[in-house]
Amino acid sequence: MLGAIFGLLNLALFKDFSGVLEQIPLVPTGDLGYATYQGNQRYPNAVNSGTTVDLGYVTYQGKLDEAYPNTVVYFGIPYAEPPVGDLRFRPTVPLNTTRVTEEANGEVVNATDHPNFCIQGSLPGKEGGAGSEDCLNVNIYTPFGATEGDNLPVMFFIHGGAFVFGNPPTWPFDHWIEQSPNVIIVSVYYRLASFGFLPPPPEFADQFGYNAGLKDQRQALRWVQSYISKFGGNPNEVTIAGHSAGAISSVVRSPLPTPEQQQPLFDFYAREAGCDLPDALMKMSCIRMANVSMLAAAQDAAFQELSLEYRSFGPVVDDVLITGHPTSKFQCGDFAHVPLLVGATSDESLIPEMFPNISVALKVYFPLLTDTDIQQFLWLYPLDDFDSPSQQYQVITGELSARCNPQAMGVPSSRYSDDLTWTYRYNTPKPRIESNIIPVEHADEIWMMFNGTKTGPNGTFTFQPQTLAERAFASEIIAYWLSFVRSSKPNTYKLDKSPVWGAYNESKPVRVVLMQDPQNSTNVTGSYMEEQPVPETVRCAFAISKAEVCQN
Repeated sequence: MLGAIFGLLNLALFKDFSGVLEQIPLVPTGDLGYATYQGNQRYPNAVNSGTTVDLGYVTYQGKLDEAYPNTVVYFGIPYAEPPVGDLRFRPTVPLNTTRVTEEANGEVVNATDHPNFCIQGSLPGKEGGAGSEDCLNVNIYTPFGATEGDNLPVMFFIHGGAFVFGNPPTWPFDHWIEQSPNVIIVSVYYRLASFGFLPPPPEFADQFGYNAGLKDQRQALRWVQSYISKFGGNPNEVTIAGHSAGAISSVVRSPLPTPEQQQPLFDFYAREAGCDLPDALMKMSCIRMANVSMLAAAQDAAFQELSLEYRSFGPVVDDVLITGHPTSKFQCGDFAHVPLLVGATSDESLIPEMFPNISVALKVYFPLLTDTDIQQFLWLYPLDDFDSPSQQYQVITGELSARCNPQAMGVPSSRYSDDLTWTYRYNTPKPRIESNIIPVEHADEIWMMFNGTKTGPNGTFTFQPQTLAERAFASEIIAYWLSFVRSSKPNTYKLDKSPVWGAYNESKPVRVVLMQDPQNSTNVTGSYMEEQPVPETVRCAFAISKAEVCQN
């Protein structure tokens, strides 16, 4: 249930997380008898047991919104030490529980306000920099009155944003719980851009390591293992879910460079931050003390620097947390054999049509592709097979960057069970006014499932009003998703109007087409089952065979 850089997997879910994120230990580390939530105010008069949770060391006051009377949200629950000061760029550190216990001072803690979000990178044309380094929290959505012993299944959601931006309230879950008040949903904040994915020089690997943002997610999962039962959740029934970068956080089907390949990015970043010093030690010391604004500007400048082959801060193959390219690992069975739900949108591509031609676009996105590799792809996607050069561009870049992910993961996953793997093609565009031709693009299903959400720069977000038909369709998708969380199958608790979602396997690669009723009915579904077209299967098989050169 984790996705891809800026959307490799549009949305994916892994049932249970034991082994998904490189065998996350189920036993928490460190002294977790802590007591307070950094950044929240104390709330001494909370008495409503339906909106509070006693973790044994402190009681937290959650928020009950009048619009969702069956849902309680606990905002800003820390799961790790703030990565500030000497902890900047370092691997995630479990909470100092003695410190936070003393800060609580025996009082109820208010967890009713959105916490600080993590420092943001830029969006196209809009600079980043807003946010805080002190941001390692989770938001927890629970049914009203849920208590320890209810053993409700848990969904752990990792937001998208290319590992560069994202603020969890952009993707609220109040209405999910209101629709199905028999699950717990945890939404995680993790370090982004250079703050979460700085590639330090190799001589500092032992001290700082790599992939700090992914390590944040792992620490949050450890916290969930220790404490989600207090909220009514079952730590033995955790489903990891994610969108885009959140979906790839455990499978990372996007180009994964090595730390050495990221060193030009580190040097450029240090120079832009005012740390162009004679050796690596001096550069590292300088950026660890640099002003946040300087670092935010430096990471934005790097993304615009076309001379860098790898100019985005994201996961790397560090041979510790990530030991190889996930596509290759899937093909040889080296992955956690757990139920999987994964899909993409009909017209999805992560490579915008802004380059002079397909060859340039592929080379920019996949720097190791040779001219021979590119010519092979062009031969496999001849212009005569498409209505226009634009459609050819969209399909070849879309399949290589996103649409082949269900096959790359689904075929190997299905070999371990006849009823393990579920894939989809999302085929309903979100409302757009800029074109009469409306493609179904990256994250359109996220718009549908999250109240018409739209990400803005620097942690901002808005919600576009939805029609009754759109909300009814959203309920249909949410029912499938939460059925998977509750039973490992999307059909168990689906809506009656929805089609039976057939399992995916190598001999019969079927998928559900998620589609709003064309007549905008609230009582009729437009969704249906289809078999993956043979030409697409053949093309994706070739793309999968290029996993090593594509570094995914």
